[in-house]
Amino acid sequence: MGRRGLRSAYVIGWAAVTVVALSLAAGCTGSSTATSAKRAKVVRTNLTITPANGARHVQPGAGIAVAARDARLKGVVVSTSGHPVTGDLASGGAFWHSSGTLAPSQTYTVIATAVRAGGKKITATSSFRTLTPRKTFHATVLEGDHQKYGVGMPIVLTFSRPITNRAAVERALSITSSKRVIGAWYWDGNESVMFRPRKYWSPGTHVTMTAALTGVEGAKGVYGTRDLHVAFSIGPSLIARVGASTHYMRVYYKGRPYGRWPISTGAPGDDTANGHYLTIEKANPVLMSGPGYHDFPVPWSVRFTWSGNYIHDAYWSVGEQGFVNVSHGCVNVSPAHAETYYKLELPGSPVIVTGSPVPGRWDDGWTQWFLSWNQWLTGSALHSAVIAGPTGSMFVDPSSVQEPVRLGYRGHALVP
Repeated sequence: MGRRGLRSAYVIGWAAVTVVALSLAAGCTGSSTATSAKRAKVVRTNLTITPANGARHVQPGAGIAVAARDARLKGVVVSTSGHPVTGDLASGGAFWHSSGTLAPSQTYTVIATAVRAGGKKITATSSFRTLTPRKTFHATVLEGDHQKYGVGMPIVLTFSRPITNRAAVERALSITSSKRVIGAWYWDGNESVMFRPRKYWSPGTHVTMTAALTGVEGAKGVYGTRDLHVAFSIGPSLIARVGASTHYMRVYYKGRPYGRWPISTGAPGDDTANGHYLTIEKANPVLMSGPGYHDFPVPWSVRFTWSGNYIHDAYWSVGEQGFVNVSHGCVNVSPAHAETYYKLELPGSPVIVTGSPVPGRWDDGWTQWFLSWNQWLTGSALHSAVIAGPTGSMFVDPSSVQEPVRLGYRGHALVP
């Protein structure tokens, strides 16, 4: 006598939904004087989906996992009204896990298909819902989409709420770069994180930054609800070295010396502070106010500190330029030189002030280059550097990218 059968059942639990496929083969022979003998062969095949069918308030960070025992996964389909969910197979098709985090307040339906020995196909389904957070956060980015910037430009993200789980947020940040670049993220307090290359961006580089913040728990009970993307490019290199004590500014454009211009910086008491600044914005003219004047129109003005320092046309001080410092803190140049610089400048172009008796202040402008590379690395929540290229970015041990930094134009060191 023989019997072969197959039965399938859903086993519902909090952790997973499991399909069990059971195959039983049995036979018996004997006589009236012999004890019957039995042989049985049992093959179990489990197909498990986590979270379980019917689960509620699922943590977005847990993701979705599918595991097959004694079978090979052939496909996992996740349906939702939110962002599409992708994942990767591992262990020779025995395991699948979703990529990234899930979205809060979303229903997901997972259909997994596997094939066991002999070609028999089995499926499992799970439908669950992620939690609805009481508090959420989002981010904004400094760069404008499809804009062009100078070689020193940082990527700056600002958050709507304080971030205490910095490592989780940092892991959600990725960069693609048309030219290979080494950099790192730096947290400036709990509401801002910044990316800066180890040395300046290469001119002509196309950069994309993605902050996959949906479902990330940025602080206890505070979840991201949307992702952020920006694409921008790096223009020609323009670097100004301002000598407060020499009264000259050396300008380098496209990797070559462009000019040595007479200037006048801040008079004693209004000294132009030392620092590795970046240009921020410009206008022609800017209405400036100070002792004895109000809303005075100043042509060809390029700002490099929040406290009000500009490189600008100062037709009234041409006689002092190259000899003495007479300004209220700005860098005075001739009308012709101011116009030339204004037309070449892109936001994020380096302005390096030396020779002043006064040090610059952190956060008085875009001061990311005030820090050395080693100092910058200490600001990463993951204690990691980033290598970015055309296919994306990865976090790496900083010791693996600690070769000496050398960047200069004809012998001029431009990076601390």
